Amino acid sequence: MSGSLVTVVVEFWKVLCLMAPYLLFGFLMAGILSVFISAELIERHLGGTGIVPVAKAALFGVPLPLCSCSVIPVAASLRNHGASRGATTGFLLSTPQTGMDSIFVTYGLLGPVFAIFRPIAAFLTGLIGGAFVDIFDGDDKADHEEAHTREDECDAEAAGNGKIARALTYGFVTLPKEIGPDLLVGLAIAGLISVLVPQDTLGRLLGGGIGTMVLMMLVGIPLYVCATASVPIAAALIAKGVSPGAAFVFLMTGPATNAATIMTIRKIMGWRTLLIYLTTVAGTALGWGVLLDRIFAIEVMPRIPQIHEMAPGWLGISSALVLLGVLGLGMWKRFSRPAPDLPPDTAESLALSIKGMTCEHCTETVRRALLGCQGVTSAIVNLKAGEATVGGDGLDSEQLRRAVEKAGYEVKET
Repeated sequence: MSGSLVTVVVEFWKVLCLMAPYLLFGFLMAGILSVFISAELIERHLGGTGIVPVAKAALFGVPLPLCSCSVIPVAASLRNHGASRGATTGFLLSTPQTGMDSIFVTYGLLGPVFAIFRPIAAFLTGLIGGAFVDIFDGDDKADHEEAHTREDECDAEAAGNGKIARALTYGFVTLPKEIGPDLLVGLAIAGLISVLVPQDTLGRLLGGGIGTMVLMMLVGIPLYVCATASVPIAAALIAKGVSPGAAFVFLMTGPATNAATIMTIRKIMGWRTLLIYLTTVAGTALGWGVLLDRIFAIEVMPRIPQIHEMAPGWLGISSALVLLGVLGLGMWKRFSRPAPDLPPDTAESLALSIKGMTCEHCTETVRRALLGCQGVTSAIVNLKAGEATVGGDGLDSEQLRRAVEKAGYEVKET
């Protein structure tokens, strides 16, 4: 028993060392994207009907560091600001499947073919699903009259003012705080699979082809796992005999679907769009899985790295130690007692009750929306309590409410 536990820890450490340099760089890129590509910029390009807004929405979603729960309020905001059903669906399909952090981790653990194939498949999936929604459940005239674009209720933050600091904070504090537990669980599961499942056992039991892919799809659709945390699990499955295509089906369906996403799509766009969404996820996942197996069947293609046989070098070890520190800091902030609501010298304060926040990205989105409002000098958002405490001078509660609702959440003054 103790020997098996040690082996699990060793496998955990090997995978961590291999993925750490790519994940740290991915965190940096995610932070930069979160600050320098605003939701307002995205919203301006996604209105109207036709394939162009759908393509833009799917393409915008590929690099964004949003998981399948944090993408929900962003998509709701896009819809409220005039994005078509098709564009919103394309964004919902492509965004949670990838992100800058998961792309780099995919390269580190699964190689360049997976790293290139994954974002392309995410984009095309969003394009296909959004196009089908436009064709079979597109917006009518009444929808366009109801969907409206409001003028910004709050002053934008000064250009370049503290953006680097905010990018680093998001990339190395907020994002690790959000995905850290899931990532560590994914690494632990990969270690357990490596130790408990004999080599090639899954390949012999499950076989290859479409049957295994369907099984991976049925496992992945109801399961919540973020795009980055799913990679070490997929790598461990491949090492035990599961085909690359079947592993890709899990990589795609796990991050792209969960119960919250399904219910939100039904609420904001209806049952027909939800059916098209789920059909697109299932159909394209199987299609991409078959195609990827065909690609890896070509003799000249590079093999998937055998990650469990590679000894970590100095870069991997040092990066793993830094990554553990980053994840530890993020989880300490996540589970520690929240800071006092406001500094004592705040002239005026206002408490808001906010519904719809599901992760740390949500709290950051709400905080930034509130800080951009006139007169606001501080904003502390408590995810567990579903509350925000705003401090400043000359606060306008109606303006604050509109700013938070524009970000995709429900709010009422307490």
